[in-house]
Order: sequence, then structure tokens, then C-alpha cells
Amino acid sequence: MELIEGLETRRSVRGFKSTPVSPELIKKMLHAANRSPSYTNSQPWEVAVITGQKRDLLSKTLYDLAAANTPATPDEPSPKGWPEAIAQRTKTHGANRFAALGVGRDDTAKREELRLINFKFFNAPVAMLIFMDASLGPWSTLDMGIFIQSLTLAAHGLGLGACLQASLSYYPDAARELLEIPNTKKLICGVSIGYPDMDAPLNIYRSARKEVDDFTLWYD
Repeated sequence: MELIEGLETRRSVRGFKSTPVSPELIKKMLHAANRSPSYTNSQPWEVAVITGQKRDLLSKTLYDLAAANTPATPDEPSPKGWPEAIAQRTKTHGANRFAALGVGRDDTAKREELRLINFKFFNAPVAMLIFMDASLGPWSTLDMGIFIQSLTLAAHGLGLGACLQASLSYYPDAARELLEIPNTKKLICGVSIGYPDMDAPLNIYRSARKEVDDFTLWYD
């Protein structure tokens, strides 16, 4: 796949086939993402790849916490607010997504189902949790974003789909305990990975993007 094509066709996949992903393919994806740039070549990313029985156990652990409405305690706090233009964009995105799925504003049961399917990894056979050392600061967080983007592009280039999920970072203590990861490691986000099922209802919707001139100032 040509690079520009990959950038323009990548999308968040929220419906996956049950087909397993080979360890060799996962390693190839990680090897490619590992070429991401980082501040002073610090390479702060640390990845937990979860498949098989451990994947099912992690899913159940996170799902049960979310279903019980256990308060989220992410290592990286959620934004408390947005500037007006961004707030409107996120609101429109949510409304359009529910509309594409035929979910009404008052259909609380269906909306709850859609919330909780996050913790089933959208049925993807592979889950990844992305960590960095808790002592690191904003520059390393920026590097983590670059790495995660590279990861999704590598997956796309290998015929896989990926979905970045902040929701998988809501209960970091539970995840660390299950995976025996020390508290000195900060959970940044999760990624669900597998072969896309483009017939899945959750893959009907595709989010909109701003026009280039909406975010660019030109100087000559």
C-alpha cells in the first residue's frame, strides 16, 4: 500500500472477524511502528499484547467494572472541557455516529450496549495496552502518540484493522494487576486489532474531517 493512500484510507475499525492474527504478523507490525521518531531517541513506548485466554480475562475484568459503573481512574485524566469549536465537532460526531446506527437519543439501552462493547474489544482477537514510565512528561506523551499512529498505519498496511480506545485505560490498576505490570508504568491507551469485518454495523459510520484551510495558515 502506498503511504499517502494508507494515511487517507486508515479508519477506526469497530467490528472484527474471529480470524486469529499470527504472532509473526503482530511482531511485524510492532517492528514497523518501532521506527517512530521520539525525543532524543528515547523510545518511551512499552506494549502489552494480549490474546487468547488472557485477552478474554482482561475483557471480562474491564467489562464488569464498566457495567457496574465503577468510577474511572485513568492515569491520564480526561479533558474537563473543550474550546467551543472542538466541543461542537465532538458533539456532532457523536450524534452522527448514533444516527448512522439507527440509535435514537432516548434509546438508553442501546447506547449502554454500545458503550460496553468497547470492553469486549469490539470482538477483536488482539488487544494491546500501551504504557510508558510514569516519571516521563509531555514530550514522551507526544512520542507515544506518534508511535500509536504508526501502529495503526502498520496494521492497516498489513491488512488488519485497529481501533484506538481511551476507554481501555479507564481502569489501569485492574489491568496492571491482571498483567503483573508495575505501578511505575502509566497506561496511555488501548488498541483493538484484528481482521476488519466491514459488514459489521459499527463499521458503517466514518467520521468527518476538517478541510485543510480550516486548520492551516498560509504564508508567502
